[in-house]
Formats: sequence, structure tokens, C-alpha cells
Amino acid sequence: MDFRIFTEPQQGADYDQLLAVATATEDLGFDAFFRSDHFLAMGDADGLPGPTDAWVTLAGLARDTSRIRLGTLVTSATFRLPGPLAVSVAQVDQMSGGRVELGLGAGWFEEEHLAYGIPFPSLGERFDRLEESLEIITGLWQTPVGERFDHHGAHYTVKNSPALPKPTQSPRPPIIIGGMGRTRTPALAARFADEFNIPFQSLDTVAAQFDTVRSACAAAGRDADDLTYSVALVLCCGRSEDELSRRAQAIGRDVAELRANGAAGTPDEVVETISRFRDIGVSRVYLQVLDLADLDHLELVAKEVVPQIA
Repeated sequence: MDFRIFTEPQQGADYDQLLAVATATEDLGFDAFFRSDHFLAMGDADGLPGPTDAWVTLAGLARDTSRIRLGTLVTSATFRLPGPLAVSVAQVDQMSGGRVELGLGAGWFEEEHLAYGIPFPSLGERFDRLEESLEIITGLWQTPVGERFDHHGAHYTVKNSPALPKPTQSPRPPIIIGGMGRTRTPALAARFADEFNIPFQSLDTVAAQFDTVRSACAAAGRDADDLTYSVALVLCCGRSEDELSRRAQAIGRDVAELRANGAAGTPDEVVETISRFRDIGVSRVYLQVLDLADLDHLELVAKEVVPQIA
């Protein structure tokens, strides 16, 4: 079981705060540091000092860390043209020595698009653009050096591209696709993904969606076991009820709700929750850390949760 730390910087964080969390992630033995790719705070958060760009952040962390893997959960295909995104991710992969992973989705948060002047097409068009983006990005990365890449689609045309730069990882960085879509999401995962992720859903819901993805792989002639299956769970762990309540209050959540829907409770309770997901095929968990100042939280999980499962 891999344990990854997953942050939501749009809720309020600067690079120094993210670096502190990433450094703790590395020092405490976690597998990876991931971040969301959003430009607008959600809920009641003021988002101060303002959003940080996901791939600029990861470029900095590529140089300021040495071991952990780095990535997005997930980049929105509406935010960046596929060609320049392929260049950015390949460069960050080079800067990190081959530690980057690309989570890519269709985009869903209309308000942040409006807030930053980003077009927000219909759901069907967003999935069309996601599919073409995946075709272009993987095509650019996997075109042999010295050859050219072309793509002629409904939304993007790529003509006579030298398909450079190349990422360090060969044939390409891992691609993560996820979500609860019933048809197109599983089909895209079967075609492009190395990992399928489901965030913040119940055990039964996760199991059912994994079955749908496995069926999509079979229909595409792909071995479903080639995929890594993962979940994201909000983390709230405490040795005592007082410590647990303090951490829940710090992120504006109710303890009972967190116990029902997240990786929450005492270390033994968190182990039990994650173990149930492991039993349905999850081999990687993204622990969503919402209080970025509470590095003791990470240490507690590293010392008293991870050793019981990993």
C-alpha cells in the first residue's frame, strides 16, 4: 500500500507552506506529494494569499525534494492547451529526475473558470477536449526523437511537431484518470490511464466503480490488473478524542461526519478504514491534508498508521 499526501492549496497556501508539507512528506517516508489544480477557494475559505499554479509549484518542488513522487489530482484539461501542458510536465519530470505523474480530468468548477477568464464549455465538449488532450500529450511524449507528430481533431490540430521535450520517464510519466462517470471516464481510463482514482466516496461506491472500470478494460482488450486502483480520503487522526476534535475543528468539519466519510479517528480506526479499501483492491491512498500547518498530524500517521498497513 502506497501512502500519498494530497493538498488543496487553493484553500490558502503559499509556496513556502507547500514546501514545508512536501519536505515533511519526504522526511516521514510517504510515497508522494500531490496537489489539486484549482484557482478558486471553495466553501468559506478566503483563499489567502491566493492561488498558486500547480505546475509552477511542482517545478519548484522538483528541485527542492529528492525522493517523493509529485503530481496533480487532477489538472483540468480546460486550463491549459495540450501541447504546452505536455511541454510543462515533461520539463518538470526532467527537473525531478523522473518523479512526476499527471492526473488529468475534464474540469468541473465553473466559478473558477469565470473568476479567471477560462472558457467553460458543455460537459460533452469538456470530455471531448479531455480525450483529445490525452491523445496529444501521450502522442507527443511517445513520438521517437527525430520523428514528427500530427493530430487532427475536432478541437485541436497539431501539425509537424518535433514532439519535444521528452520526459525523463520512458515511455512517459504515469497518467491518472478518475471519477464517477459511468461511460466515458472508464473508457478513457482503459485507454490511457496507469492509475484509476476515486476521491471521497463510500466503500460500496468505490467497489462498484472499480467493477465498471474493469469491464471497460475488458471491452478495450486490456488487462484490468495493469491499472493501479486508488482512493482519496480526507485525513483527520488523533490519539485522543480531544486531539481528534481539535483537528476536525481546524478544518471546519464534524468528527462524526469525518468518521463516516473519511480516514478519521484514532490511528487504529484509520488503519481499519484504509484496510477495508485495501480489501477491495485499493493499493494506493491519497490522504487529503487540509490543515497545512499541522505537521505533527503527518508524523502521527507516519508512525502509527502507515507501519500497520504498509
